[in-house]
Amino acid sequence: MEKAFASVRMDEHHPNWQIAISRKGSLYRREGDFRTEFGRDYTRILHSTAYSRLKHKTQVFFTTKNDHICTRIEHVNHVASVSGTIGRYLGLNTELISAIANGHDLGHAPFGHLGERVLSRISQAELGETFWHERQGLRVVDDMETLLDPAGKMKNMMLTYAVRDGIINHCGEVRQTVLRPREYVVPLESITRPNEYEPYTWEGCVVKIADKIAYLGRDIEDAVRLRILTEDGKPLAELKQRLNEQLHAHLQSLTNTSIMYPLITDICRESTPEKGLVLSESHLKLMDDVMKFNYEYIYRSKRLEVYHAYARLILESIYGILKACYAGSNTLRELERLRQDYPTLGKHFLERMKKYSDIGRAVASRDKFGNAFGNAVMYRIADDEKDYRLACIDYIAGMTDTYAEKIFDELTTF
Repeated sequence: MEKAFASVRMDEHHPNWQIAISRKGSLYRREGDFRTEFGRDYTRILHSTAYSRLKHKTQVFFTTKNDHICTRIEHVNHVASVSGTIGRYLGLNTELISAIANGHDLGHAPFGHLGERVLSRISQAELGETFWHERQGLRVVDDMETLLDPAGKMKNMMLTYAVRDGIINHCGEVRQTVLRPREYVVPLESITRPNEYEPYTWEGCVVKIADKIAYLGRDIEDAVRLRILTEDGKPLAELKQRLNEQLHAHLQSLTNTSIMYPLITDICRESTPEKGLVLSESHLKLMDDVMKFNYEYIYRSKRLEVYHAYARLILESIYGILKACYAGSNTLRELERLRQDYPTLGKHFLERMKKYSDIGRAVASRDKFGNAFGNAVMYRIADDEKDYRLACIDYIAGMTDTYAEKIFDELTTF
């Protein structure tokens, strides 16, 4: 029902409003700034370098030279569109939805989920913990990304609790029949695994379901463009027939919009605050059928095996080169030596260590980095090699596909 969720939207009338708009520290105010708290979050995300890099990060098909294949930033825009459509109809706070949607994938590694799996294996072996992009997204917005304030000083993003919560709790890779927000506050840094908690707001729940809706059909479109699937091939023809029977429809082809539209309208039709965000049984089966099809015929396609090996080699090689530079309090000196052989890698990682590490901050110009959140140090590498390894993983996770390839070319060129 239209506006069915207006009474539970996250606004100043909601009992959890003050918690939702709380920040980890103070954020400057400009005179005459009429933006809402979530509006400010949206623009801070939009102006971050992590958001800019999404245009050169993989969604599914990486290192492609086809301009019409979906990238991570297009996926983010699709999620913003789907979640915004649902949120407007249901009467939810669309500014909060936009901020979460645009920030939800800031922690993604290069080369898509394959890159995430590679970094997770490295992290398990080197740190004893899993790398997952939802938590990495929280680390990006809380600790890594900085923006210039009106005084010319670098400050952390300082996003609201509701947006940060939506980022770390957006995992939708499980079959859930009902989504509704949790009713209690969780220290977000304490979350240990994907899908451990539901989002704190209805708006975060909408983004979570929209994340899944947004890519199902687009991945099929891209697979057809790259001839991994063909329109008249048996697998796609059989899927189309099944969906037509389920929907009592006459779809001539399977496109992103032909799959998104029935799912979006079904959620809007079926959901209420009492029932939660729900799909009807027939549309839940539609979503499951398309997901199973994509895994069998797209994500596990033999055509991707060589690309997977290539991406794995790139990421593992870069990590190995950086890891070998650790020398305790003398690590900066080793990175200067790295710079002689690999100028781009050495220069950029050295700059990163000066900004974020204890030994780097000891020699860096305070004017350059300003008063970043308490002048906090992320990595204490003088006496802790594990922190240095984490710094290497964080650096690689922030790379675009094209930058990772550029570094790999540097490593393999004499």
